Amino acid sequence: MSHIRLALVEDDAVVRELLRSYLCGQPEFDCVAVAVSVEDLLAQLPYLRQLPQVLLLDIALPGQSGLEALPLLRQRLPDTDIVMQTVFDDADRIYQALCRGASGYVLKHTPLAELKAAVLEVAQGGAPMSRAVARKVLAHFKPTPTTRPDLLTPRELDVVQGIIDGLGDKQVAARLGLSLDTVRTFVKRIYKKLEVGSRTELARRMRE
Repeated sequence: MSHIRLALVEDDAVVRELLRSYLCGQPEFDCVAVAVSVEDLLAQLPYLRQLPQVLLLDIALPGQSGLEALPLLRQRLPDTDIVMQTVFDDADRIYQALCRGASGYVLKHTPLAELKAAVLEVAQGGAPMSRAVARKVLAHFKPTPTTRPDLLTPRELDVVQGIIDGLGDKQVAARLGLSLDTVRTFVKRIYKKLEVGSRTELARRMRE
């Protein structure tokens, strides 16, 4: 089984060591870089044997913050999914991170096992968000899915409602009695129909 190449950027030495010892010890992961800042990570990139598939990035960093660095990191690492990890759960900061290209957003008090699951999820094409984060972001968008019957089927609207409620794909599948693959197919179809690329964009589009 191929390993997921993972990079970590965290300035707090205690947290960084906790993440490194736990995540880098998991059989699913191959830690290719552990950095204390965005600048440190950028300096390491030319020397890496392989670029990371997933980057776990702190927002509050010395020098360039994770939020400020997102556009540059998306440019330098176009094939890398970036999951933001932070103590900040204000909706504006979360929204900015997602709009700038973050693939997921988890809070620092997330249990390590759930953090591992989030990394695995994003590596499989998902968009993990802590439930509290998802609710906070999507609370800004009061969905009116019935205003778009011309675009979405009733079942697709059910999936949209689950996303709006802050559920992950697995939870939507459990709610609707569908397989995970079926839900993911629905999500891809919905994104294509509405011409969106993320859950946040979907919520905004449904508000229109």
